[in-house]
Amino acid sequence: MAAQNWILAAAVAGLLAGCAEREVILTGDREELRGQAPQIELPSETRAIRLAAQSSNADWTHRIGTPRYRTAHPALSSAPTLAWSASIGEGDKRRQRISTDPVVADGRIFTVDSTAILTATSTSGARLWSLDMTPEGDRATDASGGGLAVAGGKLFVSNGFGRLLAVNPATGDILWEQRLGATGNSTPTVYGDLVYLVSGDDLGWALDVNTGRIEWQLSSTPDVNNLQVPSAPAVSEKFVVFAFGSGEVQTAFRKGGLRFWDAGIQGERLGRALSTISDISGDPVIVGDTVFVANHSGRLVALDLNTGERKWTLEEGALSPVWPAGDSVFLVNEQNQLVRVDANSGTRIWAKTLPDFTKDRPRRQVRRYAHFGPIMAGGQLIVASSDGVMRSFDPTSGDLLRTTEIPGGATSNPVVAGRTLYVVNKKGDLLAFR
Repeated sequence: MAAQNWILAAAVAGLLAGCAEREVILTGDREELRGQAPQIELPSETRAIRLAAQSSNADWTHRIGTPRYRTAHPALSSAPTLAWSASIGEGDKRRQRISTDPVVADGRIFTVDSTAILTATSTSGARLWSLDMTPEGDRATDASGGGLAVAGGKLFVSNGFGRLLAVNPATGDILWEQRLGATGNSTPTVYGDLVYLVSGDDLGWALDVNTGRIEWQLSSTPDVNNLQVPSAPAVSEKFVVFAFGSGEVQTAFRKGGLRFWDAGIQGERLGRALSTISDISGDPVIVGDTVFVANHSGRLVALDLNTGERKWTLEEGALSPVWPAGDSVFLVNEQNQLVRVDANSGTRIWAKTLPDFTKDRPRRQVRRYAHFGPIMAGGQLIVASSDGVMRSFDPTSGDLLRTTEIPGGATSNPVVAGRTLYVVNKKGDLLAFR
């Protein structure tokens, strides 16, 4: 009986084999189904640009969105080299990142590491003082992020523990502290007798610089898909412009806090999962009567400062504030491209591809390089990158002029003061290039 069953099974297998279609093997190379997207020809136009004369600024006290604190063209060597490095504490970790840009004032460089250590370093690289900002009962690894600003003889520090501190920049002594009730992931901006910032990506604050007393607040729609970017409010003599995690931009009268106009920076670059994050990653930047602001998902807009009306929209996100120069604005977009845009019309002039994924093989393309900047200094556009390279570009054509090694790779935007470029690396070191 067993033999009969075996013969029957063999016959059925032979019958099925005879009915199956013969497999056709195509000739040619085998390609990955999920290969990299085809290369798109980027715009490339060499257009003259009139830059402001270089000026030897002694300080760099704020993010660049507020005209009062922006040096249009800092003086710097055309080929800066590493002069010194100094530890500021802990570097980037799996759950903690250094996201605070350094600021410079009165011969001191101020930094914050990934574990909320605030440090003052001299322009020769010597540590002057440090302050642990971890609140009692918390652990240093519980939070990271925040921002710095210096004005009126005070150092203002926001941090991931939901605090805004006013610190004596000479000694590190705390002058006052305000509890924000949410992550202090915004960079403060000081103007007159008020300091402005955003907490929790949905609440704008105006506080008295001398006491920390709350003068007024503005709220926005809460949003859960946020980035750890230290965006700062931009301030003019009349208005303050807040950017929130929901993609909303609100402008209020600077002194009284009365809301004047708001706008939504909506829209995304299709086909990208990161486009679901609507956070404003390109701080508001005020230039004349125009506000430039960008989200992370693929939109850069120019708004009228006095009315909120949109002047133009471009399908480009930005990872840092745009840098205005002449008739153009420069940015690193969310696709890791350095882009020059006509400031009046919003048209692309040129775009240059920067290193993107850390791995070449499509299946391993998970992590991307981070690029910080650009800034205009010494007649060139400078981008500091996490791949360990500082790149300098010709602002007229976008051509790469030179590269300089950044030991440890960049993790902050570069700043320039006293003809020196400062940047923080992923290991927790402050680097000075001259």
